[in-house]
Amino acid sequence: MKTIVYSTQPFDKEYLNKSNSGKHEILFETLPLNLKTAQLAKGCNAVCIFVNDDASAEVLKLLKGQGVSYIVARCAGTDQIDLKAARELGIKVANVPEYSPYSIAEHSVAMMMALNRKLVLADKKVKDYDFRLDDLIGFDMNEKKVGIIGLGKIGGVVAKILHGFGCRILAYDPEINDEYMKKYGVHYCSLEALCVESDIITIHAPLNEHTKYLINKKTLGLMKKGVMIINTGRGGIINTNDLIEALKSGHVGSAGLDVYEKEKGLFFFDHSHDIPEDDMFARLLTFKNVLITGHQAFLTENALTNISDTVIENIEAWEKGAKPKFEL
Repeated sequence: MKTIVYSTQPFDKEYLNKSNSGKHEILFETLPLNLKTAQLAKGCNAVCIFVNDDASAEVLKLLKGQGVSYIVARCAGTDQIDLKAARELGIKVANVPEYSPYSIAEHSVAMMMALNRKLVLADKKVKDYDFRLDDLIGFDMNEKKVGIIGLGKIGGVVAKILHGFGCRILAYDPEINDEYMKKYGVHYCSLEALCVESDIITIHAPLNEHTKYLINKKTLGLMKKGVMIINTGRGGIINTNDLIEALKSGHVGSAGLDVYEKEKGLFFFDHSHDIPEDDMFARLLTFKNVLITGHQAFLTENALTNISDTVIENIEAWEKGAKPKFEL
């Protein structure tokens, strides 16, 4: 099975080669998949893509014309793939839905704690030999209400960690999980109630037609003054312009973002010598109460190993004429 891996980072190559152990022919391409680069897949049976690749209907048609029959996403989200078009073209698709919920959950909580205890500012002050504490006041996590939007595997681990802190946990999710209710005291409620009651809101939902701009001017307006918002889900769940306005007014007290709605072409690349073109992102960077990481929540040794192993398992199943466990 000949496979081309788009949007390759050095760690992708290292972990995929280790999982593959020379069994399949793999080509590594640093460029993302799009209309211009689809031709690079000529002669390949499969393509492996990541979160910001473009597997829209037009691109899929080009891939099919190059002989591609399989697409494997090395991530859980598939909003970058037109699944309907793939089915119509006879292209089979698989993903990696279960690589490490702990990696993303722990990063989310790390962002909460860093914002709460002003760790970035504290580090800068100490390195400047400024040991005044006046602007470093945080709050106890114990008894704080945390609203989790999307209580799947990742959200469940977040609930577990925060339960250990003594937090009171609210959840907005279409599916009720009795285990989470019993173990962590999770209280399911409407999105509106979650916004009104939560001191911290953390997002772990997929991006789809129901969650696009779920956090907007209206829902932000329902939230408590000084609310903390964490997003390690998908950037498009938050209307960034509306968030910026809420930050400017002081209604949102702080925000931790590992994803950004216009991150494609920005994240995963070195732009340190470029003139910034995205004014909205540049504005976000000016807030001292905003912590941004470049879509790295998944980036642990455990997660990378599991992702690579599952990608190879998907490819092997297709090569044997079988249906992979995670075929969509």
